[in-house]
Amino acid sequence: MNISNEFTDVHRGTVLKETGSKIIRYGLAIVLIWIGMLKFTPYEAAGIMGLVKNSPFLSWTYPLMGVRGFSDVLGVVEIGLGILICIKSFAPKISLWGSVGAIIMFIVTLTFLLSTPGIIQMGYSFPFISPMPGQFLLKDIVLLGASAWTAGDAFHAAKSKPVLAA
Repeated sequence: MNISNEFTDVHRGTVLKETGSKIIRYGLAIVLIWIGMLKFTPYEAAGIMGLVKNSPFLSWTYPLMGVRGFSDVLGVVEIGLGILICIKSFAPKISLWGSVGAIIMFIVTLTFLLSTPGIIQMGYSFPFISPMPGQFLLKDIVLLGASAWTAGDAFHAAKSKPVLAA
């Protein structure tokens, strides 16, 4: 391989990495904002009911604010986190908080794998998880990883951002 081919390969790798980083950040934000908006619909509020009511961390919310009230609050949180993740280019410290919030949220949702009935496909045993809710929740591992990556990226951006002199 000659030098020009090596440069081209390095450049391609850099372009792919930069493209991937944008897809991770803004894809995560789109998922959070979109699903957050759906939390204001009756079907989405009903859809998360089985997860929330069986959660040792969240079941207390239904008697306090009801199914729709909790879903609405969760929608506001998800939309807010998505927006915060998006603003890294001009407010990396604030974006970092959005990513940390998403990390916490996805850790909590992953606990549903342990608390929700029906995770294991009926008639089978582990590792055969059901499409709903098992496989539906499994994707949150990737979203947790994306949140951790966006947090690290925002942290580095916040540390390298020059401080303006007064």
